[in-house]
Amino acid sequence: MAENERILITVAVLGGTGKEGSGLAVRWALNGYRVIIGSRDAARAQQRVAELNADLGGDYLIGMANAEAAAEANVVVLSVPYDAHAATLESVREHLAGKVLVDITVPLVPPKIRQVHLPAGKAAALEARALLGAEVRIVSAFQNVSAEKLKDPNGAVDCDVLVCGDDAEAKADVMRLVEAAGMRGIDAGPLENAIAVEALTPVLLYINKQYKVKGAGIRITGV
Repeated sequence: MAENERILITVAVLGGTGKEGSGLAVRWALNGYRVIIGSRDAARAQQRVAELNADLGGDYLIGMANAEAAAEANVVVLSVPYDAHAATLESVREHLAGKVLVDITVPLVPPKIRQVHLPAGKAAALEARALLGAEVRIVSAFQNVSAEKLKDPNGAVDCDVLVCGDDAEAKADVMRLVEAAGMRGIDAGPLENAIAVEALTPVLLYINKQYKVKGAGIRITGV
């Protein structure tokens, strides 16, 4: 996709009022994508968008309720806590057919967020596939990126993004989003491999605490 075609792509970030979702949304908007921040509450989304646009000095982002955002988007990014994962997907399911869904959810279970937890479906992304069916092209990505690194849209993010999925074209689309957000995407195989990728996040959270850092990440060497 050429740079001047990005404006034709609408990306909806559901749960985009949170730190990671808003960080990614800002980076994509500054790189030419039309970006909608979604929330369960449209007013909350609009309030967050007003704050972000004020910081950016322009009308870069749009705020809507999740369902409306998903309906307008070509690519939908799911950035919600795991306990809201299934309910959010159910609420927008009718708007996802034929689209790319980027699931960045990690099945963390408070208070033990630094321990690996495998959910009943083995990975959030696999549970999304089971819920939505084959007509939604699901790609797993961005789980191992620190929100601390994303909050400065001009700051370097010194880590790679592991991208898993069963649809090669959908993965290529997400790789371009990774690049637009200032990172390098690594094709990490089929969607089943999201089990391992999601499980790395609590490991990184443990490393952050153990070594008193905020942004431990994954770097693939030799590629």
